[in-house]
Amino acid sequence: MEYERRREPTSSRMNPHDNDVVERMPPGRVPPDGDGGQMAVLRKIGRGFAGLMGFVLVFLISVCLLILGLVHAITKGDLPSTQELFVVSVNETSAVKFLARIFYTEERVQEILAANAVLPPDEITDLDSIIFVPPPEIPKDPVEAQEHAEVYEEYKDIEIIDITGSTFKGKMMIVRDPSRVHLTAIPYFGYNVAGKKIESLVSDAGAIAGMNAGGFADDGGMGSGGMPLGLFILDGEIKVGAESTYCNVIGITYDHKLVVGEMTGADALALGVRDAVHFTPTLIVNGKAAEVSGSGGGVNPRTCIGQRADGAMLLLCIDGRQPHSIGASLQDCVQVMMDFEAVNAANLDGGSSSVMVYNGEVINVCSSITGSRDQPAAFVVDALD
Repeated sequence: MEYERRREPTSSRMNPHDNDVVERMPPGRVPPDGDGGQMAVLRKIGRGFAGLMGFVLVFLISVCLLILGLVHAITKGDLPSTQELFVVSVNETSAVKFLARIFYTEERVQEILAANAVLPPDEITDLDSIIFVPPPEIPKDPVEAQEHAEVYEEYKDIEIIDITGSTFKGKMMIVRDPSRVHLTAIPYFGYNVAGKKIESLVSDAGAIAGMNAGGFADDGGMGSGGMPLGLFILDGEIKVGAESTYCNVIGITYDHKLVVGEMTGADALALGVRDAVHFTPTLIVNGKAAEVSGSGGGVNPRTCIGQRADGAMLLLCIDGRQPHSIGASLQDCVQVMMDFEAVNAANLDGGSSSVMVYNGEVINVCSSITGSRDQPAAFVVDALD
């Protein structure tokens, strides 16, 4: 895999009209007058519209035939690994997981899923393994302050790294100061409550950066984005679920340590968890990587969160379902997190939910043709005072 380190500059907005082409009537020329001229113009417009619609229709039919041909080749061909990749990839979606059942029996689907699974370590985060060193205080003496300024600024900085794998491209955001990372959410939850786009959640929180978080109700890919699933803790209070709710938890404690693993809501609170969401699977616990069989999942857009032993938070967002980036498997995500020295890491909601924002701009390429989706919460990075 390739990693290109750089500090993300503030994006400058271009004038959206810079490249506009405006067609004007040449000097001295006037539009046709009279009914004959108007009818000629209308006929010309009609022919142009008909030609355009014909082109669009042919294009759509061609694309549909191509997709059907590819699906047939994958599901009926002699490429078991390709068939398995198709099944595990569509099974991870909300909208089209039914496709696997069209071409295969439920028994065969379950066989393929079992052969491409992730088995996380049977433990939860050891909080003592994370040693968070607070940022150095700037001395009052001007000379000493100058000497410490560079170290302080480096510590406070956010580093964004372009990552490239065999089937994917994405962004890794490293936040040296984990006290800047926390969860934010819409005011209240419900199955019929509209969520917000990640850009809006980040902006509303006054944050400099952020990305999507845990899973939410999204039946058939048509959810409103307003109801988290499993367990949801915000500012030390359980908002969704209960103390008895047992599930895979991704949380951040009051002392800024990432907690991952299966536990109850009561367990999470006892560990000092301030914010938490639910999703699966856990990728790394206490430096131990999950056992992955096959690809561990399909190739799809991914969002993951991790933490190094020194406390730095790792926010990962991978593009998918696009020509420039097909997507990443969970094995890929484990490897990227290990490469960046994560001691704890977990997979978050992916697919069309995968969005990363920095300085008011979406810096990844969302797989949804309609852009960023409405969601109930986001992990955000506070802006510096």
